[in-house]
Amino acid sequence: MTYFHLFLAFFFPNILAYGGGPAAIPLIEHEVVQKYGWMTKTEFSEVFALANSLPGPIATKMAGYIGFEVAGVLGSMVALFATVAPSLALMLLLLNLLYKHRHSLRVKRLSSYVLPAIAILMLSLTFDFAKTSYELNNLIPTILLLAASYFALEKFKIHPAFVILAGLLIGGLFL
Repeated sequence: MTYFHLFLAFFFPNILAYGGGPAAIPLIEHEVVQKYGWMTKTEFSEVFALANSLPGPIATKMAGYIGFEVAGVLGSMVALFATVAPSLALMLLLLNLLYKHRHSLRVKRLSSYVLPAIAILMLSLTFDFAKTSYELNNLIPTILLLAASYFALEKFKIHPAFVILAGLLIGGLFL
């Protein structure tokens, strides 16, 4: 029964919270602290502070920790699945709907309008990364890394994971 309660405690807040993790935190707190009494407010605040200090989504880190505290490794997996299940189900439903109507002119038009926006966002991200690299490593290493990465990806078709690994090694050894 504990696993079922863990699932409900994380599923409903995440299906009701518009805006993702931060919006779900008060709802999760209500479930964990008031409804089921698995933690005190102070303990929950400490878990929240810890989850907030680590990289990644807050709600999934909290679900993993609280699930583990309540019911071990399986409890952690149940709480984590309950946290991502609403988004996963909605994404599968919407992708199925898009795939079903992929030949529709409206869907094709939607895709044609979304792609330039995604390209601009990626370009903006690239400039931000290049600026950060310039500030940390100066101009010459930044240009060399950008050029080497471009040629590795585009000309030699090296998998991006290997290019990232090479960048990490170069940064760790030489810069």
